[in-house]
Amino acid sequence: MTLLRRCLIAAAAAALLAGCAPSRLVEAERVLRDIQAGDGPSRLKETTPAPRRESISFTIDGALREADLYRPGDGALAALVVMPGVSPQGRDDPLLVAFARTLARARFQVLVPEVANLRQLRVGQDDWRIVVDALRWLAQAQETGPRPGDGARPIGLVAISYALGPAVLAAADPRAAGTLGLVLGIGGYFDIESVVTFFTTGWFRDAETSAWRRTTPNPFGKWVFLESNAGRMTDPSDKALLSVIAKRRLDDPQAPIDDLARRLLPDGKAVLALVENTDRAAVRPLMARLPAEIRAEMQAMTLKGRDLSGLTAELLLVHGRNDPVIPSGESVALAAAVAPGQAAVYLIDGLSHVEVGGKQGVGFFSALQMVEAVYRMLAARDRWAER
Repeated sequence: MTLLRRCLIAAAAAALLAGCAPSRLVEAERVLRDIQAGDGPSRLKETTPAPRRESISFTIDGALREADLYRPGDGALAALVVMPGVSPQGRDDPLLVAFARTLARARFQVLVPEVANLRQLRVGQDDWRIVVDALRWLAQAQETGPRPGDGARPIGLVAISYALGPAVLAAADPRAAGTLGLVLGIGGYFDIESVVTFFTTGWFRDAETSAWRRTTPNPFGKWVFLESNAGRMTDPSDKALLSVIAKRRLDDPQAPIDDLARRLLPDGKAVLALVENTDRAAVRPLMARLPAEIRAEMQAMTLKGRDLSGLTAELLLVHGRNDPVIPSGESVALAAAVAPGQAAVYLIDGLSHVEVGGKQGVGFFSALQMVEAVYRMLAARDRWAER
């Protein structure tokens, strides 16, 4: 008997006592296994028709947006916007495509917008506008509604990694909040300073005890940070040099960069000093020395200290307990910043940063948590379908 099958039996027994639907638990287990299978075979693929993927464009308030739309083969019950993470392949990333197809097999109409920044390994505050436009368009275009006189049915939002910040900002925007019923965040962030501290020094607050701990982070985060901010430099030479440094280290974390670093001007040296720093106590002073435009961008991107009262959607926050890119305490902190009971956090052993299910598998109780998270998404789908 497989681990997930044992998890299903245990979860089904608990759910029956709680008055949940056993058939939805079976579906949740199949959806989770299909996510883990990627393009490989699964029971869900055997029992559902293949979804259709098409590239579309739409205009909201004069802004032209491009996206991929996934239509379920047997009709949609609800709709989701899926925001990709930082990847040069963008919405064409094979993992993202497989994930979107799984959600479509679960009878969600899925819209994956094009986010040029994320495809270029950049994170920017304006990305939230793309999320808002995608939510507004899908709220009116979803195949399941609106019904006459009822307005648009609720929709969901899935945000991966650094896309969670813009997604939360969009979810709190009055133009989108009224139609948003659920936000699923996978490996997202809350406090930019904490994330910078982690990917530069390895120090982070334990998600459960809040004690400081140290580990070896994946260097991907800090070089993406450098690439994101290279374009914000005022001097063209600093802009070009920092971008080359970032690309060189993204290709090879041990690649020599001294030949480029010595040519940087003071602002460029300040940015590189933060990225190369390993002292936790020095992070804040080094951040204070960054160019004004970068500091303003970081302040705009952070969720810490923001009024999130406009965010009324249910939050499901899934995070690998030992995530090597963004520490899991970020999801815990976000949950604490919203209304009591609004957010559920799932800390998963064996889950990597954005590969749902992980390559090495997950533990028994973590598998139960993942089944529960999927179950709650399906329960929201069914509630929305009944409206």
